[in-house]
Amino acid sequence: MHNTSWLFRMAWRDSRRSRARLLLFMASIILGIAALVGINSFGDNLARSVAEQARELLGADLVLTANHPFDTALEPTLSKLGAARQQEMAFASLVQFRPGRGVRLAQIRARESGFYYGEWQVQPQAAAAQFGRPGTPASALVDDALLAQFGVKIGDSVQVGRVVLPIVGRVLKTPGQSGVSSAVAPAVFIPLAQVPATGLVQPGSRVQYRRAYRFAPGANVAAVVKPLQTRLDKAEIDSETVASRQQSMGRIFADLTRYLGLVAFVALLLGCVGVASAVNLYVREKLAAVAVLRCLGASGKQALLIYLIQTAGLGLVGAIIGAALGAAVQTLLPGVLGDFLPVSISVSVSWTAIATGLLTGLLMAVLFALLPLLSIRRVSPLRVLRVAFEDDTAAPDPVRSLVVAVIALFVLAFAYGQTRDWKLTLGFGAGLLAAFGALAGVGRLLIASVRRFFPAGWGYVWRQGLANLYRPQNQTLTLVTSIGLGTFLLATLFLTQALLLSRVQLADRGRQPNLVLFDIQPEQRPGVEALLKAQNLPLMQRVPIVTMRLSAINGTSVSEIKKDTARGIPAWALTREYRVTYRDTLSRAEKLSAGTAPRLGPDGIPRISVEDGYLGRVKLKLGDTLDFNVQGAPLRTIVGGTRSVELGQVQPSFLVLFPKSVLEQAPQFWVEVTRTPTPAALAGVQQALLRQFPNVSAIDLGLILATLDDIISKVSFVIRFMAGFSILTGLLVLSSSVVISRYQRVRESVLLRTLGASRRQILRITLVEYGLLGLLAALAGIGLAVLAAWALAVFVFEASFGPAVLPLLGLAALVTALTAGIGLLNSRDVLRRSPLEVLRAEG
Repeated sequence: MHNTSWLFRMAWRDSRRSRARLLLFMASIILGIAALVGINSFGDNLARSVAEQARELLGADLVLTANHPFDTALEPTLSKLGAARQQEMAFASLVQFRPGRGVRLAQIRARESGFYYGEWQVQPQAAAAQFGRPGTPASALVDDALLAQFGVKIGDSVQVGRVVLPIVGRVLKTPGQSGVSSAVAPAVFIPLAQVPATGLVQPGSRVQYRRAYRFAPGANVAAVVKPLQTRLDKAEIDSETVASRQQSMGRIFADLTRYLGLVAFVALLLGCVGVASAVNLYVREKLAAVAVLRCLGASGKQALLIYLIQTAGLGLVGAIIGAALGAAVQTLLPGVLGDFLPVSISVSVSWTAIATGLLTGLLMAVLFALLPLLSIRRVSPLRVLRVAFEDDTAAPDPVRSLVVAVIALFVLAFAYGQTRDWKLTLGFGAGLLAAFGALAGVGRLLIASVRRFFPAGWGYVWRQGLANLYRPQNQTLTLVTSIGLGTFLLATLFLTQALLLSRVQLADRGRQPNLVLFDIQPEQRPGVEALLKAQNLPLMQRVPIVTMRLSAINGTSVSEIKKDTARGIPAWALTREYRVTYRDTLSRAEKLSAGTAPRLGPDGIPRISVEDGYLGRVKLKLGDTLDFNVQGAPLRTIVGGTRSVELGQVQPSFLVLFPKSVLEQAPQFWVEVTRTPTPAALAGVQQALLRQFPNVSAIDLGLILATLDDIISKVSFVIRFMAGFSILTGLLVLSSSVVISRYQRVRESVLLRTLGASRRQILRITLVEYGLLGLLAALAGIGLAVLAAWALAVFVFEASFGPAVLPLLGLAALVTALTAGIGLLNSRDVLRRSPLEVLRAEG
């Protein structure tokens, strides 16, 4: 007990003279833990809010959905479900606001009444209560975004197909709807009984049929649905309960929190780098003091424990401050991400996240400080008399291997805790190991190269600056590794962000089509094309579309594949309605990857072409068979080729492409693409379509792109907001590593001044040393980041990669300037005061 109290007293006393520099060590922990606690607290609050609001998200206890009218054979069974039920039909259509307000594509939602659960925010609220009520006049409720866009007010009218309805309410929020989804697909609510009068629903029209059920409180809805599941699957009806919605929303938000967790992971790694570099340089400064302790009878183990107590105490304090800061920061995230979430996030303290942050901060401090601290055990008492210390600390230490293994396990365990994906975890671990090894190799190569090819004939300043790179107490390896790793993580974050944002930009936007006409029935096609010709608009593309469903893969039915979860085939690929087209050639936005273009085989079986990503996600290979149900008719196909699709082109794209001479007689509709030169021409063709072909949907891509730009700006803001922690931590790590290194160069600078060196010469020597270290470390880190971003683009995002050279060069210049600038600031005490005064202050 006496020995333990002595260790703590010595740790406290020794820290008095070093607390300013130890604060930099603690700052790395504070920011890393703040990011971790803030993001994990937000994730916990999000999961809790989803669990509490699952019924409000669904709006009912059970919802059945189909892309066709419900099978009449199921009606007796379905009519007995629940205590009450509602019906809804949803489809896209042009609507016109009167008087003369404009035309816009909207989502028509024809309902019998309101929602069972959740708040349907409508102004005035009485309009929602009276919607669809028997005996009330037919009217419409319109999304607030549409009313604001066209300057429409309550009391005006909206034409939906052939029906004109008065607008009696402004819809502010619908259960389960986020701000972004309402901007992309604003809705017009009309009574279900008005659908036949609109004339919009015809054979081949794309309509979603929904039925919502309310059950008695406490009813086990899943148990009621389970016996019906086989019949529902056969009838191609999807079912969703409150439990399944909660599970699916949990998975969706798990992806969001997983991404945010990766940002926290980067921030924490940068903090770990800061801890290791700070303690490494701190230990070098303390070796003389350790030697004195050894002379006074302290063992190597006691000396190690003194400084380990210091770092552990600072780590705990830093973790506490970081956890408090993170708990405060997480209150900002719901406001930043609110537009993307259909739930209202209630903020509360997540003690689990705080406890995790405290434990992680303590482990982070101890583990990453222990590695450089191990050398203290082997400091000889002779170090008091001997200037060089490499002889007694640089020999191989078997304990270091054990500590390195524990650190690797800590990083992998933390990465898995944030991602819940072993493949991703091992990929990150391997990438970090490779980056660390490469940077350490660069540092060692620099030392060996300067020592081997030292330019003896150069000027005094250059010789002294270069010699500092390999002299005793050099920080070349430490700074190249820490600055390079920080630059690597920051540059990778920047390149990945740029890659994600560039994927949604449209190529050649100025000359591409800006109007797409959907749901053109075969008999309407001549009339629509005549209308375009009369308006002097070019027909830039004409595409037939046939709808079908997947029934089997390689002879195994979809229902059997659903039960075999080990196959790993996503559910959407099995249950979706496929919209395909037929042609024998690829378009300019498509490129053949393997196999052949679509063709009819000699055996009469069509060889189809599938998109590259679809082939991988559905676990297919060339030669596999896919059986489709083409609106009641079975059709067997063989995967004959794959192709990549450039999504930056404005034209219809398809997962599956058929050859000609197969689907021409199948029920189908057409899509036509044109370009309008002015907003007036756009309005004219929209109004003409609404009058002559009310079922045809005309999508104004200019409006869609404007909405997309708004969404992209919000996504970009979210990404930059979340990356701010990592960038701030990274810059702090770079700064602290260089600031702490000042204590390794004070004595050399004082000696140079004593020998007659001028202030200007010392500044230039420092500039040469730190400038070379910063430049080399930055270039090495950026080079590794380019390789990492390329790997992410090719293997994760399946996108082409081209790094932005100028921003990367700017980052290299910033890191170099930051390193050199802080190095110069480190010399200010040496230049302002006398050599004797500096030596007394540092001694």
